[in-house]
Amino acid sequence: MARHYGPAPRPDRLPRVNAMTAGAARGRAAFRSTGVLATVALVGAVLYVLVDVVLQLLPPHYSVISEAESNLAVGPYGWIMNLNFLARGVVTLCLVAALASFGPRSRLRQAGLALMLAAGVCSAALAFLPTDIPPADAPGLAPTTALGTAHLFVAAAGFLAALVAFGLLTAWLRGSELPSAYPAAAVLTGVAAVGLVALGVTAAVAPGLLGLAERVCLAGVLGWVIAVSIAVARAVRRR
Repeated sequence: MARHYGPAPRPDRLPRVNAMTAGAARGRAAFRSTGVLATVALVGAVLYVLVDVVLQLLPPHYSVISEAESNLAVGPYGWIMNLNFLARGVVTLCLVAALASFGPRSRLRQAGLALMLAAGVCSAALAFLPTDIPPADAPGLAPTTALGTAHLFVAAAGFLAALVAFGLLTAWLRGSELPSAYPAAAVLTGVAAVGLVALGVTAAVAPGLLGLAERVCLAGVLGWVIAVSIAVARAVRRR
């Protein structure tokens, strides 16, 4: 009878290898889902801009210079703008989930993501809070109903939450696994800040330019989402 010499077999080696392989596969799948989330956020933000542009060309032809974006939700095609507000909430949620997959995990990142999520909730809520349309000869922000007042406060809270969130997350991006996103994020945070300050100033002293100021702020907000989504998608492809 042949005798077997040598070390005894290790029956636990194969299960350990299988567990490691399964863990790596789960990690790759999770990271692929992060790429999908970033792509959804990117496409959603671009579509949001396109819908805004198309609605601006349709009746009742609100002024892009003097009238707020929210006015687009009032009129025969207002339901499309309300869907756009909801879509912006979904876009924000997708980007928050995608950024949560990158490190380092810190209080800065967590606070930024929480505020960004709050901004998305505010955007979605606008779909259920119709704004008040001011007279054509007196543009500005002068709500006349409870819902109109709520719309104004929620919109302002959303812009402010987004700006603070972008400031925190931009600082985090510089030392994160997404450093390539930092330069564009910093510039676009500045654009959003300039737009928000201009929005406050025009609302108080130059209401005829309120719409333009708001569009500058929106350009910074949506531009930040687009730029960071692109950086996330690229980072996923490189892994």
